[in-house]
Amino acid sequence: MTYKCPNCGGTLVWNSKKQQMVCEYCDTAFTEEQINEIEKLNTEKASESSMNWDTYDDQSAESKMGSSMKVHICQSCGGEIIGDENSVATECVYCGSPTIMTENIEGVNKPDYVIPFKLDKKAAKEALKNFYKGKRLLPNSFASENHIDKITGLYVPFWLFDCKANGHLTFDATRTHIWSDARYDYTKTDHYAVTREGTMEFERIPADGSSKMDDNYMDAVEPFNYQDLTEFQPSYLAGYFADKYDVSSQDCIPRANNRVTNSTVQALTQTVIGYNTTVPTSQNIQVDNGKVHYAMLPVWMLNTKYNDKLYNFAMNGQSGKLVGELPTDMKKFWMYFAGISAVAFLIAQIFVFLI
Repeated sequence: MTYKCPNCGGTLVWNSKKQQMVCEYCDTAFTEEQINEIEKLNTEKASESSMNWDTYDDQSAESKMGSSMKVHICQSCGGEIIGDENSVATECVYCGSPTIMTENIEGVNKPDYVIPFKLDKKAAKEALKNFYKGKRLLPNSFASENHIDKITGLYVPFWLFDCKANGHLTFDATRTHIWSDARYDYTKTDHYAVTREGTMEFERIPADGSSKMDDNYMDAVEPFNYQDLTEFQPSYLAGYFADKYDVSSQDCIPRANNRVTNSTVQALTQTVIGYNTTVPTSQNIQVDNGKVHYAMLPVWMLNTKYNDKLYNFAMNGQSGKLVGELPTDMKKFWMYFAGISAVAFLIAQIFVFLI
């Protein structure tokens, strides 16, 4: 599905600044209600003008290529777009028009929520430049703008977990008292069995449902502001790439459980105060009222190659938080190391001289 401007016929895409669908050619903006009317009108026209043809071979393109690949027809130029079974939003390789594959987001595949992009491609470039700043060991040539090979706006499928956790922890704790008299030094150690119980409620713990995305990167670009979470509409995907989940919510439960456990243990442990030592001896975390929601969250993916190695960066398309790996200039590293060593040696010599 593509969205066409009723004024000039141009392609409509989601504009992160205006938070509306905007025509790429005449720059006309449309509200969500207007988009729904356009979609309804296009559907009615398509049903009126549909024509069925018998082909020479009734074998489907899907069966020819395998069940993991699908063919979609571009509504702008008629070109064939080949994608896998998880493709949701992409662009035509012939005319560049954004295309939404609605058959992949129907029924159980349809997300409950979406957070629209707040930041555009220009903001992603600026975030990467700022990410370079202050990195003294970064090679000078790497920071050049022409090393940004590809920037992709991507809606990543996420599972959002709600639950209530009941925690029970026990600790061995001690308090030590030290005093002296004219003849002896005394040490008294009291031992305690400490118990902590509590209940915590969690809302929308995110876990990405795409095997293509690095889980560490997706965790690192958090948090997302859920105040912008809105009911899913396909129009938000126009102009961006998107895949539906290929990692089930069931497979993501261990990640959610791990975060619930760590957060509950940390919160209860912080209440154990007033002791010299505390050693945890047991813990029991139970999860109740677990619910799962399916959402599309905005991420900019940036790729660059340096010295034949690919470097990937991910930026939160809502907040602008950027994470990634940077190369190290070893010449600079050894220069800084030598300088620090020389300063440390000089300070040591001065200290010895003063003594």
